[in-house]
Amino acid sequence: MNTIIRKICAFIIVTFVATSCVTQKQLTYLHNVDSTHAESINAKFTPRTETILRPGDALTVFITALDKEAVAPYNLPTVVYAAPGSSQVQTTPMLQYYIVDEAGDIDLPVLGKVHVAGLSRPEAERAIKSQLEQQVISPTVLVSLVGAKVSVLGEVNRPSQVSMTNGRMTIFEALAAAGDMTAYGRRDNVLVTREVDGKMEIARLNLGNADIYASPYYYLQQNDVVYVSPNKVRAISSTNAGLWLSVVSTALSAATIIVTVVKK
Repeated sequence: MNTIIRKICAFIIVTFVATSCVTQKQLTYLHNVDSTHAESINAKFTPRTETILRPGDALTVFITALDKEAVAPYNLPTVVYAAPGSSQVQTTPMLQYYIVDEAGDIDLPVLGKVHVAGLSRPEAERAIKSQLEQQVISPTVLVSLVGAKVSVLGEVNRPSQVSMTNGRMTIFEALAAAGDMTAYGRRDNVLVTREVDGKMEIARLNLGNADIYASPYYYLQQNDVVYVSPNKVRAISSTNAGLWLSVVSTALSAATIIVTVVKK
């Protein structure tokens, strides 16, 4: 009887360990990539230095020229803020910002509407400058994206909203900013959701494969949501831990009863 019970226990333990095992391959990014892949990767890879502006984005636009008085009407006034209930104001004036409307335009003082959706930040600067040059001599236009961020959730060490401070962000940079994946995160099943023209786009990425560099989701866009799916180990060790213990206990009890009946 003891031999049969030991065999059943061993089977249960082996099954549990097999379903709970995480291989080195599962914990590695780009595990099938080496220097020999560089040429094929570069053939598909399209570098991006700037994010693309979209409806809903908040932009600051600062216009200057040698004649400061001439460009003053083209700029929104700077503002200062006071904390609620306080008489002290913020000492550093802040530029007000424009919201890109549903048509993809911003409404600038004097100039009126300028279409910027679908453009990069430098392209938007050139579009505004082109219209401005008809009224102002040698203007300079500076456009900045305000509050651009992506959200990183799931099996990462620091789930958070990550700021896109340099105008662009790759999927790996977003994960790094969120503290990287935990050991329970699936590198082959990273979900990215994105809103484009009022519709949701959903993609699942395999970060172990070199094809990630050719994906339109390798470079994230403002307001993207990145979700790292949990692997089977997490499923067993968290929500199903009690269930596994219950199954093991039930199986052992059943084995004992069966052996006792057979013995009789």
